[in-house]
Amino acid sequence: MALYVTAVDENSPAERLGISVGCALLAIDGHPLNDALDYQFYTTPAKFSLALCEHEQHRTVQVEKGEYEPLGCNFKTYLGDEKHSCSNHCMFCFIDQLPPGMRAPLYFKDDDERLSFLFGNYITLTNLTDHEIDRIIQMHISPIFVSVHTTNPQLRVRMLANKRGGEVLQYLPKLAAGGIELNCQLVLCRGINDGQELRRTLQDLLALHPRVGSIAAVPAGVTDYRKGLYKLTAYDKESAAATLDILEEFAARCRAEYGRSVIYPSDEWYLTAEREIPAAEFYDEFAQLEDGVGMWRQYHDTFLEELENYRGLVLPHSLDVVTGTLAAPLIEDCANTLMQRYPQVKISVHAIRNDYFGGNVSVAGLVTGTDIIKQCKDNLQSDTIAVPEVMLRDEKDCFLDDITLSQLGEALGCRAICIPTDGAGCCRAYLSSHKRKMKLMKKEKREES
Repeated sequence: MALYVTAVDENSPAERLGISVGCALLAIDGHPLNDALDYQFYTTPAKFSLALCEHEQHRTVQVEKGEYEPLGCNFKTYLGDEKHSCSNHCMFCFIDQLPPGMRAPLYFKDDDERLSFLFGNYITLTNLTDHEIDRIIQMHISPIFVSVHTTNPQLRVRMLANKRGGEVLQYLPKLAAGGIELNCQLVLCRGINDGQELRRTLQDLLALHPRVGSIAAVPAGVTDYRKGLYKLTAYDKESAAATLDILEEFAARCRAEYGRSVIYPSDEWYLTAEREIPAAEFYDEFAQLEDGVGMWRQYHDTFLEELENYRGLVLPHSLDVVTGTLAAPLIEDCANTLMQRYPQVKISVHAIRNDYFGGNVSVAGLVTGTDIIKQCKDNLQSDTIAVPEVMLRDEKDCFLDDITLSQLGEALGCRAICIPTDGAGCCRAYLSSHKRKMKLMKKEKREES
């Protein structure tokens, strides 16, 4: 294996050593360089031996630099090679349920331990070997985010449709023993890995506490695009409540024994079961926020705090806001509280039904421009529509269906703006949207001239 240099930083140790574009970095102190993690780990010391190949000539250079000072080499990707794709065929995989005709990158399924460390991506461990587990422990790549789903080996093989799905569970205690912090995720499928199987999984994972620092539980997403896939039934009020009972039971045990919940049900469980969202204390440091755990509570509390402390000038203005059907009650409640405090502001909230995915998906992050246009056409109460940034991709300008923010505005005959998703940022945007509108108007005039 080798890492091929695509750029060299100016005035870096690499430049001083004469390393140039196209050079292949082979090994450091005898350790082969497979990817950027190897490169970052082995280039940390102040002194080391670097084997490389340049213009078909092999040579070894002695590197002397500051400890932790970057060597200064850059590669084709931030990983040094390509992402590792997923080898599973999970019965609940959301990517397999995407509508046809979307951008190709959206259909790519990664299962890469390096992305887990760098960005918090969840991995199933089925791509890893004993050697790679040893490397994670040696380099202390921590924390790692693991999609566990079940600790029943036979059931995990069935759920992942991967014969290694069960045997790799042995890596969990090995990683824990090696001092690696594990944040776990359970995607629960109704009637499959919930109930008694869920109890087993929670008991097994808690046996690895404190290395297992958090366990998020989310319901499997079900779209209308499941032709040829395992038949899954979405959770309803009763089944969600039964699952939530188990999760809260174990979370209560953890708070009593460890002083923290450890087990965190996603907001969707509470909303589906029609139960009150827990107080902020339940979520500790909101470790699983990106998994939809505690987002509702955090949004609500930070919105009201910002509203209480806001001291800016608030001029009369109106604003239309779009969101998913799941978050709509929360958004409406907060907007109503704001309008009571500032009656000169009019916020109209539009709960967008996700027809693009078949109507079963309710989260705001998967709302498309297509559905917004269909449901908001001739139904706006202002000349500005606000889109939460969670709906947008590619520099916060493009929906999942490739409709841009500007195209949305053109289709609806209004100005379209992007607003923060967090509660505090959203509150400020509501109160100051007239300023954003004025900035857009000035920008449009400059472009016209």
